[in-house]
Amino acid sequence: MVSRIVILPLAVTLLLFASTIVRATDVHYCEENAEYEVKVKDVDISPNPIARGEPATFTVSANTVRRISGGNLVIEVSYFGWHIHSETHDLCSETTCPVETGDFLVAHSQVLPGYTPPGSYSLQMRMLDAHKKELTCIKFSLDIGAGPSVADI
Repeated sequence: MVSRIVILPLAVTLLLFASTIVRATDVHYCEENAEYEVKVKDVDISPNPIARGEPATFTVSANTVRRISGGNLVIEVSYFGWHIHSETHDLCSETTCPVETGDFLVAHSQVLPGYTPPGSYSLQMRMLDAHKKELTCIKFSLDIGAGPSVADI
C-alpha cells in the first residue's frame, strides 16, 4: 500500500513533465544543395506552441567542421508569407565562443509581445562568421498560441 502512495504521485508528476517536453521542429536548409560548414541537427522550441507575452527559448543543435571565433545570427520572421521582423544577434551571446570543431548548441530566449497575432510563422536563421561568410541557413515553422495576450488581461 505504501508503494502505491509513493508511485501514484511520482507517475502523475512524470505525466505532467512529459506533457511539457520540448518537441523538435522540422528544419530545412535554405538551399538544398548548399555545402554549409555548420550542419544543423535540430531545433527545439520551448514552450511549443509559444505563449504570447511569455519567454520562449529556441535551442539549435549543430555541428561545425571548423573553429568559429565569432559572428552573427540573422533572423527573419514571416507571417502568412509576409516579412514582418528582422533581428541580428552576436553569435557569442547565444553560445560559448570560440565554437570548437564538433557539436555545439545555440540558444536564444525572448518574450514575444502580447499583441503578437496567434498562428503559424516561418523563421529563417542565417549564421555568419566574423567575416560575414554564411556558415548555415535554415528555415522552420513555429506556432504562436491563441491564449490570452497582455492586451486581453
